Amino acid sequence: MALSAPGQTHGVSLFIDPLIADLGVSRTTISTAYLTGTLVGACAMPAVGKAVDRYGPRWVMAAVGAVFGAILIALSFVTGVVGLTAGFVGIRMAGQGALTLVATTTVAYWFDRRRGLALGITSAVGTAGISLAPLFVERLIAGVGWRQAWAIEGLVVWALVIPIAVLGMRNRPADVGQHVDGDVPEDGAPADAPLTGWPLKKALRTGMFWAVAACLATSSMITTGLNFHQVALLGDRGLTATEAAANFVPQTAAALIATLATGAVIDRMSPKAVLVASMAVLAAATVTARLVAPGWSALGYGALLGAANGLLRAVEAATYPRYFGTAHLGAIRGSAHTITVGASAFGPVAVSLGHDLTGSYPVTLLTLAAIPLAAVLAVAVARTPDRTAAGEPEGSGP
Repeated sequence: MALSAPGQTHGVSLFIDPLIADLGVSRTTISTAYLTGTLVGACAMPAVGKAVDRYGPRWVMAAVGAVFGAILIALSFVTGVVGLTAGFVGIRMAGQGALTLVATTTVAYWFDRRRGLALGITSAVGTAGISLAPLFVERLIAGVGWRQAWAIEGLVVWALVIPIAVLGMRNRPADVGQHVDGDVPEDGAPADAPLTGWPLKKALRTGMFWAVAACLATSSMITTGLNFHQVALLGDRGLTATEAAANFVPQTAAALIATLATGAVIDRMSPKAVLVASMAVLAAATVTARLVAPGWSALGYGALLGAANGLLRAVEAATYPRYFGTAHLGAIRGSAHTITVGASAFGPVAVSLGHDLTGSYPVTLLTLAAIPLAAVLAVAVARTPDRTAAGEPEGSGP
């Protein structure tokens, strides 16, 4: 999950200003290329999720790592907007979408009783890696240039993701003769008993699937927009480029704490409360961005934004298997990730166009802050699915 950083907005944001300078394109043009690449890349997520259900996460992870590394290396050769857009398609599909999806789904297969805690730890460590990456990327670009930096990232992905997938992962506990949670069921069910859960079509007909997806889409859109333009947005408030990149540190710390705390309690409480809290904190962070100045206020903004993401990461990864089971978890989460990745495409363009139309960021930020409040309403009216009504074993197909 941490190695998805080159495909995440945190990792891409440091390349934006060098790309504008070297390729001679505008900020809005690059934002539009990012939008296009993200939307197209999002379309692959249901297929990735179904592949995980069918072939298991181990070999899907290896394939995604191979493709991701190759695309990063190819990006080091781009000379125009067309090639850049194609590269964005690849890194958003493989990095932001597929790598994260496979990593967290794998953990969900191995745990049930304390799934929230296990996913909280995974998401916290992964988020920490993603959020700290800009500090190293900024120094790497300054030292060797953006082209060489992308090539080095591709080689690192190849060197780490593929061996981890092939040598360090197994699809499910049954592959090594174990049971979920390491506990032998009281009914004596074998380790390789069929998984149970909702088929995708039935899950898509529930309000809760769409309520969680609405929160994911909202967070993805707003956070991507703010992070994509973080250097310019915080620069407008008086921070240097280095200080703006360093703002990912408080985001990381807050996300780490929020994810671990949420993972520890989500197994024993309603996900709805956490979803509402994450949207409220996200709205506060968006409003705070227009008031940031060098110093404590910048740290506060980073902490709020990181906490909002930390709360949501932990609750999403645990909520879908909790409500819909694991038989078709890859397909269900893959569909949700399509919405999440697709929504992230509009964030950079919304912030950029808002700035172009108004000449500054404050009005745009106030407008964006209203979206999480709408997501809260969606959560409030959604009915909790009856897990016992799922009733279709693994062989029924998605």
